[in-house]
Amino acid sequence: MKKEINVIGVIPARYGSTRLPVKLLKDLCGKSVLHWTWESASGAHLLDKLIIACDHPKIEEEAKKIGAEVVNTSNQHTSGTDRIAEAVRDIDTKVVINIQADEPLIHPSIIDSLAQEMLTAKDFFMATVKKKIEDQRHVSNPNTVKVLCDRLDFAIYFSRLPIPCYRSKDNNPKLYYKHLGIYAYTKDFLYTFKNLPISQLERAEKLEQLRAIEAGYKIKVIETHFDSFGIDTIEDLHQAEEMLMEKGYA
Repeated sequence: MKKEINVIGVIPARYGSTRLPVKLLKDLCGKSVLHWTWESASGAHLLDKLIIACDHPKIEEEAKKIGAEVVNTSNQHTSGTDRIAEAVRDIDTKVVINIQADEPLIHPSIIDSLAQEMLTAKDFFMATVKKKIEDQRHVSNPNTVKVLCDRLDFAIYFSRLPIPCYRSKDNNPKLYYKHLGIYAYTKDFLYTFKNLPISQLERAEKLEQLRAIEAGYKIKVIETHFDSFGIDTIEDLHQAEEMLMEKGYA
């Protein structure tokens, strides 16, 4: 009997990258960045299937070498969302989770929490994750995306700037949340989202998720205590090495 697929995880793996060329194949404590990400995501219990969606023979070769299921997609896609949409087009599933390929430290419980939220969702079609910012240096860093939510944990706005803006100069603690770049959608909404026009806010902040908010769709945001870490530069790669060593992985 064919196994039912309720939740599929997809790692969109692009060969090219601007700031750190071929970063997914860079060595990180004896394994490629892509290998670490796939291995971490494989620990999620609620994924019925996990695939790597690639655009280059070298990424495909690495995926096969580590034992991952891999799907070839066009090298013309401008976003991971488009790549995922092509990869799952012929797969019958309820929920699709977009797992960033350059986040080797993603904790599998984050993926499971998203999957559980989407499997029981009734009034929304997309979800993502936030974490309280502990290190205040990240508040002003435009590479750390901040998110504001309403009392029901739906996103109000995402920004590279510090939000909210605390105008008071008192010493009371100021609370900010980091947005982790992992998304879950119903399969139907994935194609709705993909076909929405690029929005004004998305263009301003260079944040694709704002397209959904500006079009009037709700994004559920769940909180996690686990952080994630994206690799965009050689400095990030070295920091990831240090973090893995601290955890005893290398």
